Amino acid sequence: MNNTDSTRNAPEHTPRMQLAKLAPEFYKAAVALDAAASKGLDPALVELVKLRSSQINHCAFCVDMHSQDALAAGEDVERLLLLAAWEESRHFYTEKELAAIELTEAVTVLTDGFVPNEVYERAAKQFEEKELAQLIGLIAAINVWNRIGVTTRLVPGHYTPGMYK
Repeated sequence: MNNTDSTRNAPEHTPRMQLAKLAPEFYKAAVALDAAASKGLDPALVELVKLRSSQINHCAFCVDMHSQDALAAGEDVERLLLLAAWEESRHFYTEKELAAIELTEAVTVLTDGFVPNEVYERAAKQFEEKELAQLIGLIAAINVWNRIGVTTRLVPGHYTPGMYK
């Protein structure tokens, strides 16, 4: 959905570069990393994690993509809208989702230099060890994509659900 109306909206920015064309081996590796990290995890949880990390990292392209993918997969719009304020809307999410969202924030924002033990322990109580390892990989992978998107200025508004699958 292209939401640019030149009569009332600011002009759309242009991307800085096309990383996929300039560094194809790295791009293919990032795609493989993302696919491997998502294996075995609930697809709804995957989109919540990707969306929350993208919100924190201000990656508009990824926020657009993961919101659309989540909606296309049947996610409730209210849960997506409230994700940015999840601590005040906890009752919209399961305890497992809350543990994943909290871990996503802790891994994404390492300003304290570490993931707090209590955050990790809450996640460890909700996820089996293999699943927790996948979750950590997923959080790392979306952070890679967010950094690519923000640095290369990927342009939101042109994504259609599933176009990269």
